[in-house]
Amino acid sequence: MVNTTLLVGGRICSPAEPDATAMVVQDGVVVWLGADEAGHAQYGAADEVLHLAGSLVTPAFVDAHVHATATGLLMGGLDLTGTTSLTDCLDAVHRYVVTHPDTAVWGHGWDETHWPERRPPSRAELDRATGGVAVYLSRIDAHSAVVSSALLSRTPEEVTELVGSAVDGPLTREAHHHVRRAASAAISPGQRRRAQGAFLCHAAAHGVAVVHECAGPDVSGVDDLRDLLAAEAGVAVVGYWGQAVRTAEEARELLAATGAHGLSGDLFCDGALGSRTAALHMPYTDAPDSCGARYLDAEEVAAHLVACTQARIQAGFHVIGDAATTTVLRGFALAESRLGSSAVRQARGHRLEHLEMIEAGQAQALGRWALVASVQPAFDAAWGGPTGMYAQRLGARRAAGMNPFAMLSRTGMGMAFGSDTPVTPLDPWAAVRAAVQHRTAGSRISPTAAFTAHTQGGYRAAGCADPAAGALVPGTVASYAIWEEIELIAGLPVLGSDVPLPRCLRTVHRGRTVFAEPGALQ
Repeated sequence: MVNTTLLVGGRICSPAEPDATAMVVQDGVVVWLGADEAGHAQYGAADEVLHLAGSLVTPAFVDAHVHATATGLLMGGLDLTGTTSLTDCLDAVHRYVVTHPDTAVWGHGWDETHWPERRPPSRAELDRATGGVAVYLSRIDAHSAVVSSALLSRTPEEVTELVGSAVDGPLTREAHHHVRRAASAAISPGQRRRAQGAFLCHAAAHGVAVVHECAGPDVSGVDDLRDLLAAEAGVAVVGYWGQAVRTAEEARELLAATGAHGLSGDLFCDGALGSRTAALHMPYTDAPDSCGARYLDAEEVAAHLVACTQARIQAGFHVIGDAATTTVLRGFALAESRLGSSAVRQARGHRLEHLEMIEAGQAQALGRWALVASVQPAFDAAWGGPTGMYAQRLGARRAAGMNPFAMLSRTGMGMAFGSDTPVTPLDPWAAVRAAVQHRTAGSRISPTAAFTAHTQGGYRAAGCADPAAGALVPGTVASYAIWEEIELIAGLPVLGSDVPLPRCLRTVHRGRTVFAEPGALQ
């Protein structure tokens, strides 16, 4: 029996019917859009009639880069994103340990660039604040961490050699990867599943119906990804595993072992600017002896691309610094020389995560391969501008060229927006606003382009061949969000910096309601 829902009295965001006020969904598929009167005439006997009372209906958002467990742990755990000083951070850690005795602590979000001390806690300071508890506190970019001695004692013996004398600073590079694994191992399966469930509910409440989880051996773990993929919260999860391979057989085996959709996401070519591990051609302005870290070379990039392309598996890389961008470009050129340009281009839309530092010529070259740039507009909102973290690390000239969305959109590359949560909050309208109001005027894109990148762009980033996926047009999956009545311009909410962002009233994916605000739309 066909189940029919008629939505009337709203404003429907659809390229097929820009003036539509009504929409019909049958068995999870959009079948009709038009005016209220026509909707009542044709579908008056619908199983459900939902009166929108002027609310806006849009396609549900896709967040193309998330870390579900880490975000869920932060939601109910030790959130350091609001700490204003080193003392404030240590006090917050101490209070949490006192109220959660005998529990390994996972905290996140400290950012010393906003503190008057301009430094993170030392291990000795953390030990005094925690009294022998195993504690892992990741920096806001999640590419470095301060840890207690109790946690370090749980890591393999060789990690002590990697740590060396870095007792007064955060752990980075391989040392950080090891301690993150130790911190992950301290989380029980029950804690992990509760954190994932909390995150998925949070995503649905923000109008997000699909998330791309970027997992990997240096990020989470196979059990973590499997649990997330098995979760039944209604929000769809597209899983990626960031681990390099050298043969097509190895690629297929790894995909089967992890349950991932592709071997992409956080496959690190480099690290992050805040932790000074993003790979640069020229040294950091505030660390003239460092150009960051390089985790893959061009040959390793090429081998992974060739193996995945031959196995018909989507590949991709985490790329932030300009030197990492150069490495990826050389790797793609090597892969092309071995497979031919059409093979690389016609693969399942290989993707690059972040792609923050890139020149116009490099963007044009990468655009030839029909890649997808999975980017995070909230990075610019958080760290851009003349006094932001980018300027501190790179100087004003290099900082002004970060996250060049307008340039990327002109190359033929697809763009998909995400949050990298918990690095920045999952808040899709805030991301759209950040892209429209980029701190560098020449990097701004239109509201329509930004909205499309956060909806349809997410489907393309996952290799979906249907160009209409992520839009509300007849024949597409009914994945939509309903927003409170709000002022519109050209069919989208006004997103000025002084205007409240839209509030989600309901989220539906494949015709199933995955979030409904109590009392709304009654």
